[in-house]
Amino acid sequence: MFEKVCNMLAQQLNVPVESIKPESEVVKDLGADSLDVVELMMALEDEYGITLPEVEVEGVKTVQDIVEMMDRITK
Repeated sequence: MFEKVCNMLAQQLNVPVESIKPESEVVKDLGADSLDVVELMMALEDEYGITLPEVEVEGVKTVQDIVEMMDRITK
């Protein structure tokens, strides 16, 4: 899951995939804005055929947060 999220972030934010770490903050470290975050969540929903609860999405700060959220929801 981590690799998948990293690849999606790298493509969307135009950053090298090697620069993305689990502790990287999506907004602060990777330069995403709120629209980027929404687009990423929509891409994850499309990719996995799921709906992400808004409450979960609001708590996302780091790449690891995204991975953990996806792990919980896709199980």
